[in-house]
Amino acid sequence: MKVNFAMWQKALNIIPEVSKEEWDQLDLVSHWLISTRAAVLIMTFLSAALAGIFAFRNHAFHFVPWLALTFGLIMAHASNNIFNDYTDFIRGVDKDNYFRTIYGAQPIASGLVTKRQHLTYFAVTAFLAFLAGVYLIAINGWDLTIWILLGLGAFFVLFYTWPLKYIALGEVAVLIVWGPLMIGGGYYVLAHVWNWNVVIASIPYVLGVTTVIFGKHIDKQKLDQEKRIFTVPVLIGEKISRYTVLAMMILPYLFTGYLIVTRFFTPIMAIVLLAVPTFLQTYPALLKPKPDTRPEGFPDGQGGWPLYFAPLAFRNNRAFGIWFMLGLILDVAIRLIPATSNFWR
Repeated sequence: MKVNFAMWQKALNIIPEVSKEEWDQLDLVSHWLISTRAAVLIMTFLSAALAGIFAFRNHAFHFVPWLALTFGLIMAHASNNIFNDYTDFIRGVDKDNYFRTIYGAQPIASGLVTKRQHLTYFAVTAFLAFLAGVYLIAINGWDLTIWILLGLGAFFVLFYTWPLKYIALGEVAVLIVWGPLMIGGGYYVLAHVWNWNVVIASIPYVLGVTTVIFGKHIDKQKLDQEKRIFTVPVLIGEKISRYTVLAMMILPYLFTGYLIVTRFFTPIMAIVLLAVPTFLQTYPALLKPKPDTRPEGFPDGQGGWPLYFAPLAFRNNRAFGIWFMLGLILDVAIRLIPATSNFWR
């Protein structure tokens, strides 16, 4: 079967909609990228990158362990996405044109794969994540803390969709996983020490990640309520949820400022202010309810409408996350300059 590089690129940027005929012509990698919703895996890569940058800053970075960490985290996230679709399908959530099947291919509900094939994707992907975890445990002397981190990761992979998402803990799980667990825990794996400053420094990025899942849950609040999926937006309502997302978009700038003032960051981290124009384009939409019809010029389908707040949050988070990571790289570079290294220790 011919390798379809164009589909690889497409699946890494959006959640594509494909017919059964198109699916049957695609290669295995394309199948995996679509099944894992690979476009959102960039958020996990950035968390792993941040853990590596913090380790490098403290002279604790080693490339091969970081590569294993990054690979393992991405495979864990990918297996979670596959298992989410499987769980929602067997529970009847994704049947009858539920929201998930509208904005992109849901492999089982769309008839692209059987339940057995889908579970095979999950098993192989989760096993690869597990192998990466075992490797990291082995090279760290079978450290109990890393076993605990691996166990927590497995718990969230298996139980995020049910029951956590059903009892308003899905958003909390995202906040824990992409910050303290991935960045703080990733730093521990590389540096062999827990650093609460690193955990605090992960908050500006992880708040942005949380806005994405929060935005998606606002988008499907009414449908979730009908399905008795009690996400936070279902419990507190759309208006409070919109203002909560807005607060989570502002707080990263305040946390970054605090970390500059306390000299954990150098002033170069003020570069995150270059993401403000994206925020200024985004926040007006959060002041009003979701429109009943697609606004003119708003993307339609495949990562766009009927999703509304989620794509806006994703764009804002991507802008902040990229400048945040670039700022950290420059922050490290400044510390390597002999004339400034002692001052910033």
